[in-house]
Amino acid sequence: MRAVCLHHVAFEGPGAFARLLERRGYQVKRRIVPKEGLPPDPGDFLLVMGGPMSVNDPDPWIQSELAFIRKAVEAGVPYLGICLGSQFLAKAFGAKVYPGPKLEVGITPIRLTEEGRTDPVFATMPDPFEVFEWHGEVFDLPAGAVPLAVNDVCLQAFRYGDKAYGLLFHPELERAGIEALCHECPEDVHRAQLDEQAVIRNAVSHLPRLHTWAQALVDHLTSASR
Repeated sequence: MRAVCLHHVAFEGPGAFARLLERRGYQVKRRIVPKEGLPPDPGDFLLVMGGPMSVNDPDPWIQSELAFIRKAVEAGVPYLGICLGSQFLAKAFGAKVYPGPKLEVGITPIRLTEEGRTDPVFATMPDPFEVFEWHGEVFDLPAGAVPLAVNDVCLQAFRYGDKAYGLLFHPELERAGIEALCHECPEDVHRAQLDEQAVIRNAVSHLPRLHTWAQALVDHLTSASR
């Protein structure tokens, strides 16, 4: 079994998802799309990560990736989109992606929707649940999709069909990934009026719980692909 991971920048990789997928018997193949282009196919599991760009940018590779994602999801390939990856999923199925009312950086509480409380993965999440965020753009819900989690700022997660999940938050990040975000995107920390070390310190205490939930998510989606 092969999991394809689409990166958009080197410092936003699969994090904990790599080892969680490998435990399930998947080989994780990584591709930095803006530099290397898209792979020939989405494999048996498509994981799409974050990045500082926007799905509304005019770069040709963005249009190609939107079409690639739509084709994969319509073919029934399990899909997990994180942050920018969730925005790709939303736009691929016709929803608007646009600047949110505020930049969300660091640990933030989210709450489940009524549909989220019956979702096979989100129902395992405490309600409310504290997650790690790093985004400025948000999305509308695609037609036919199911809203799963929200906060006072925006929709935080949705499901399209049974096998495609879009999460605006980051359950996969490890300490090194959080440090990399702070190092590569210091202007975001400044705009959010936060202290870099406080962001890292606060997030690290939540990682074991986030990774436990990430495992439940991966287990569910990989079971759906067998």
